[in-house]
Amino acid sequence: MSVVIDVEELRMRYGDRDVLRDVTFQVREGEVLVLLGPNGAGKTTTIEILEGFRQRSAGRVSVLGLDPEQGTEAWRARVGVVLQSWRDHSRWRVRELLENLGRYYAPYSTPERERPWHPDELLKVVGLSAHADRKVLTLSGGQRRRLDVAIGIVGRPELLFLDEPTAGFDPEARREFHDLVHRLTDELRTTVLLTTHDLDEAEKLADRILILAGGRIVADGSADALSRSVAGAAEISWTRGGERFVHTAVESTEFVHDLFRQHGGEIRELEVRRASLEDTYMTLVRRSESGAADVRSLTEVTR
Repeated sequence: MSVVIDVEELRMRYGDRDVLRDVTFQVREGEVLVLLGPNGAGKTTTIEILEGFRQRSAGRVSVLGLDPEQGTEAWRARVGVVLQSWRDHSRWRVRELLENLGRYYAPYSTPERERPWHPDELLKVVGLSAHADRKVLTLSGGQRRRLDVAIGIVGRPELLFLDEPTAGFDPEARREFHDLVHRLTDELRTTVLLTTHDLDEAEKLADRILILAGGRIVADGSADALSRSVAGAAEISWTRGGERFVHTAVESTEFVHDLFRQHGGEIRELEVRRASLEDTYMTLVRRSESGAADVRSLTEVTR
């Protein structure tokens, strides 16, 4: 798979303070990368640099083969952005707004990726079909958030930036949005870079998780790899003959296999538990803040 985002030694300085320091990572085609970190870690700054909305202080950045600071209209047509809030045109009707915005993408349509998305199909995808003829100002907060997502993907982007995309979504809408992300990556090979404070959402969506703390990458890997790097062993519990047992093992699969080989059908209520993503995230951030973590070794282990 081709590299869509390539960042090397990215640095951002405001005055005498470094917001980002030597940030290096890659994102490949069709991958979902979730960017996590506490407030002030540099997540928004990183994304704004990748989107071409902010100039960096130092480092090399390539997005879809081009430096974002030199991004052309044709390049921007390949990129979708869903912001935390959208300064919407409140008096537009929903379908009319999407039709109007879609016209800007039509000149950049290709045989491989037809642009824009047809408004009615797009409305169905984001769950707004029943509200197509309503004015934007009459939509609820959750409905406006769905419209934000529709605006971000109306041009069928090859790369999609999502900043807290499901804020204000109810559980059903959040599940539908997760299905949409999987559809974009599976069917269109869309690459997604997403920020969220919802760690459950991150675990469900991410192929890889990148954690920023203090302006540096402190971990880079799948949720499972991050958990292994922090917790090491998994906790395995089961019952046999009415008695409960608990054991820890680094190679949990091998242990469970041996357990069933010895006791077979006597095993009941088997559960294998590793540290949750929340446990892992908090541990890594605290290590970074205390200076106890070697950032280089952490990212090498978790990749």
